[in-house]
Amino acid sequence: MASQSAVTEVCEGRAKVDLPQSVFYNPVQEYNRDLTIAIISEFAERHIKNPSAYLVSRAARKKFGCQKENDPSSVAVTADIDKDKKQVVLEAGKKYQNGIRIFEGLAASGLRSVRFGLEIPGVKEIIANDFDKNAVEFIKRNIEKNDLSHIMMAKHGDAAMGMYESKAEENLFDVVDLDPYGSPSIFLDATVQSVRDGGLLCITCTDAAVLCGNALEKCSATYGAVSLRSKFCHEMAVRIILQCIDSHANRYSRYIVPLISLSVDFYFRVFVQVFTSQKQVKHSCTKKAMVYECVGCGAFELQPLAQAVPTKGEDNFKFIPGNGAPVASECEHCGHHYRCGGPIWTDPLHDHEFIKSVIARVEDFPSPLKTKDRICGMLNVALEELPDVPLYYVLDAVCSVIHCQPPNMMLMRSALLNAGFKVSMSHAAKNSYKTNAPSQIIWDIMRTWIKDHPVSEKRLAQGSVAKAILEKAPKHQISFKAHPEANPDSREKGLLRWQANPLPNWGPKAKAKRSQPGDLTEKRAANQGKMKKAKDRNHSAAEPETQEHGEKE
Repeated sequence: MASQSAVTEVCEGRAKVDLPQSVFYNPVQEYNRDLTIAIISEFAERHIKNPSAYLVSRAARKKFGCQKENDPSSVAVTADIDKDKKQVVLEAGKKYQNGIRIFEGLAASGLRSVRFGLEIPGVKEIIANDFDKNAVEFIKRNIEKNDLSHIMMAKHGDAAMGMYESKAEENLFDVVDLDPYGSPSIFLDATVQSVRDGGLLCITCTDAAVLCGNALEKCSATYGAVSLRSKFCHEMAVRIILQCIDSHANRYSRYIVPLISLSVDFYFRVFVQVFTSQKQVKHSCTKKAMVYECVGCGAFELQPLAQAVPTKGEDNFKFIPGNGAPVASECEHCGHHYRCGGPIWTDPLHDHEFIKSVIARVEDFPSPLKTKDRICGMLNVALEELPDVPLYYVLDAVCSVIHCQPPNMMLMRSALLNAGFKVSMSHAAKNSYKTNAPSQIIWDIMRTWIKDHPVSEKRLAQGSVAKAILEKAPKHQISFKAHPEANPDSREKGLLRWQANPLPNWGPKAKAKRSQPGDLTEKRAANQGKMKKAKDRNHSAAEPETQEHGEKE
């Protein structure tokens, strides 16, 4: 156990926990924990108030100790649920026999799990697991400190093994939370098997450099997809993560349904439900696509991996490969070649109805969350996103291609809406826009814009991307007249959509080092008198040289 002087008390939400220096803690990720508490709270309430689908299975009845359909204990559970329905409000910190079981695989000090126990209503059990013995001792200490021994327990072991050990139907978790340092990929196989049908996975990825195209070979090895270093890389990263989770689930006749999928600061956080259906798993190949991006102008196209063609009979489909590449060998706008990445997830990132419920919950939370304003702001932007339009353009990047003065976002949105297309912002990047308009329309808008905001002739060198694009005449009539739907509600309401840097050096912290009593003793012994040892080594190295000079003299 660490000495008292090496222990720091941290207060976050309702929790007060002791942290040793060896245990990882990043205060900037309070947003991550607040958001997770709000989402799991909504999930838990739905689970308790509408458990009929959960109780129909034999394993679920066994979980509640009900061996038969007409077992008296089954009636007792249902009565408790009905009672909770009438109460509407569930209490945090109270144990519910018909509540949810949560597994946190990489708990460190247990702060996140302690907050779950104190702030999420409708919990049956929380298991906080860590591979570091010292961290587990502090989890136990923090459980006692926050009086949560009735619903929370510490577990020492490998996170993947802990989940594999819970694969039996009666031991499945309702929620699994993974917040690793780096990639969660080594845990995903166990994760998708350890939750019940309809269970919730809460997964963080902090290896943004890999997912955003700085090491495509590493991304391919880790996530089974090639990342691109592009302006839309943050949303592409989220979609790579989702296709990876879904691919792991597919191996066990399971598939995912994303509830909320976000790019936040220096990490990514996805919340997905896992369901079991051999028939639905077949459709997973139609939810993924390759991405073709022009290296010159940044125009992009998607190529679905497969198509589902209806056949005879209700809900029967024949699955065929996707059509040939959606682009020519050279870009039609600038003449440059394309690069290819993916596959990525192309189905919706969010469940809009679920987002609305979470926003309402956050606004009425009993103890206001510290990051409430940012949660509501970001979720409102996510709610406004076009669900069927993967990836986005960044206005500043588009204008930099042709070296022109950028129009304001309202003018760009108005031009797209006036042309009959849909448009929205993306939560993943400021000054971004998602649209179902083809790239031809994007460049026609810019060609029309530069008529009144001309580009310097010095920027239009022969063979440049700007000249290749602007020497072509627009094919469509473009209007910049203000459109009544151009201003999104989140902007009009002044919601906090993108957070300013909260602290100096606020990004990812150094990886926590495991500390064992023996390790500390050995380290102290190795460092004991190290200055004297270094001095002796230098003196020994200088002695032969001194003798040689002495002989010459």
